This record gives sequence, structure tokens and C-alpha cells, in this order.
Amino acid sequence: MDQAAEVTQTAAPEATVSTSTVEAAPANNTLTIQDLQTVAQIIEVATQRGTFKANELVNVGTVYNKLTTFLSGIKAAAEAAEAPKA
Repeated sequence: MDQAAEVTQTAAPEATVSTSTVEAAPANNTLTIQDLQTVAQIIEVATQRGTFKANELVNVGTVYNKLTTFLSGIKAAAEAAEAPKA
């Protein structure tokens, strides 16, 4: 039997964007660092092409900044782990 979860996304404090029912993902799905890098590239391309409305750009930019900061931290940690210890 599939489980369902209700998801509410809020774009701004005064407006609720949508409420929908999402089925639980199978346990074997994974999200990799490469997937997150691809998401960042998709956001860059979509923004350049004018996909987002002006009032959505703050939210898109906030998520993009969080994502790129996270990816930079992962990269720095990986480089530090690979660096020879003297």
C-alpha cells in the first residue's frame, strides 16, 4: 500500500502557493551531488531565459544561493580530505 504525504509550499508569508498530495518515493531513489549541480545549472539557464516571474526571483535566488553554498562546502570538504597531511 502506498503512503501519501500532504505538502504545502509557501512563496511569501501572505500567500500559499499550492497544496497537493504526493506519493512516497521508493526507498531506492537517491539524490547525488551531481544531481544538485545539475539543478543549479537548470536554475541558471531558466533565469537567463526569463522563465520566472519578477515576484518569484527572490525565492529562486534564495534557493540557488543556498544550493551553491552547500555545493561549495561539499567541494571544500572533499578537497580538504584529499589534501596530503603534513
